[in-house]
Amino acid sequence: MNIENLQAIQNELKINIQLKNVFQLSEITLVAGVELAYWSEDKIEYCVCCIVVIDYRTKEIIEQVEYTGEVDFPYIPGYLAFRELPFIIKAVEQLKNISDLYMFDGNGYLHSRHMGIATHASFHLEKPTIGVAKTYLKVGNIDFTMPQNIVGAYTDIVLNGEVYGRALRTRESVKPIFVSCGNWIDIDTATHITMHFVEKDSRLPITIRYADLATHEARRKYKK
Repeated sequence: MNIENLQAIQNELKINIQLKNVFQLSEITLVAGVELAYWSEDKIEYCVCCIVVIDYRTKEIIEQVEYTGEVDFPYIPGYLAFRELPFIIKAVEQLKNISDLYMFDGNGYLHSRHMGIATHASFHLEKPTIGVAKTYLKVGNIDFTMPQNIVGAYTDIVLNGEVYGRALRTRESVKPIFVSCGNWIDIDTATHITMHFVEKDSRLPITIRYADLATHEARRKYKK
């Protein structure tokens, strides 16, 4: 599939993005964190997707699944979803618990065509999504403004008068993370939920942190 076809798919989907809540916060019970990791052996590239489902109120892990396989789609900047979605979908199929919302280690609306992995995946999962990135991938040659060194401080990343995402300070004197809407959620709620899951030992929400730890463990297991 060529770039033009991939872009056409993204452009068709983005028409249906809704940056508003389709739920009440009180309805959120289970939230899933999604992360993927890659490695190569004998010139073959592999990927593992780990999903950790966490109780929104107690913050306890309810379920954890993983799916691994060979990667058959190249890495193309701006089109990561086409590479990762097959693994995400297979992992989701293993879940016994239905999550109300998914959080991804990556971007959502904070993307040149508003179609980061969190947004693209929402149309397949049919659930609200949030993108939480560890680093800023520059969009439209726009830099972010560093937020104040106060927990919860943020600065919006704005291009052509539109908020693409948010640089969020989750811990004092620690680098910010980058939050963006995936779909069916607004940026303030996405920020609130992200901060809800941040604990003192990491700048990342535990949904992403636990999924990230799971991928490292799974990669070690499969590489052996």
